Amino acid sequence: MSDIKEEIAPEDERNVKAPDEAQATTQPAAQAGVPHDGEAVAEEQSPEERLTDLEAQLAQANDQFLRKAAEFENFRKRINREKQDTIDFANQALLLDIIEIIDDFDRAIKSAETSKDFESFYKGVDMIEKRLSSQLENKWGLKRFDSAGVPFDPNRHEAIMMEKSADIDEPVVQEDFVKGYTLKDRVIRSAKVKVIMPEGIGEA
Repeated sequence: MSDIKEEIAPEDERNVKAPDEAQATTQPAAQAGVPHDGEAVAEEQSPEERLTDLEAQLAQANDQFLRKAAEFENFRKRINREKQDTIDFANQALLLDIIEIIDDFDRAIKSAETSKDFESFYKGVDMIEKRLSSQLENKWGLKRFDSAGVPFDPNRHEAIMMEKSADIDEPVVQEDFVKGYTLKDRVIRSAKVKVIMPEGIGEA
């Protein structure tokens, strides 16, 4: 019997581990991913590094601001230049039409110098005047209006002479001294006229 116990004992000793050995085997595995006390997970920037980053960001923001300011200034100058060009050349088409009329006057004057025919010169000038008036009215909306015989309208007429008459009941334009003009139905120059006033108006 003693021989059997001696043979079994070594096998049991190989299969059974001491508690200290088992604890030593499992404890490092359980603590493998845990940092030691006092270790930081991520290092923070130092004040000097943080200041450097802020200075870089400020410099970048300032550069962007200067670029935007320069772009806006260029845009403003371009708009002002285009606006001034629009003002300077707004009447270019009108002036080109007037130049053609001036050419007609030049031809009429040269013809009169050669022929010495006053009647032909008068007809030529009259034709040019009608052409100019028609072109200004049809193309540009500038219209000359007659005032003689119509009721006096202070919005369209400027009375520079007045007479009184017992034959009328309201002020009437008797004579047109200077023609009035409208531009697209807006009066841009009042006509200078002589007005006939009914008797009794303006008397105390």
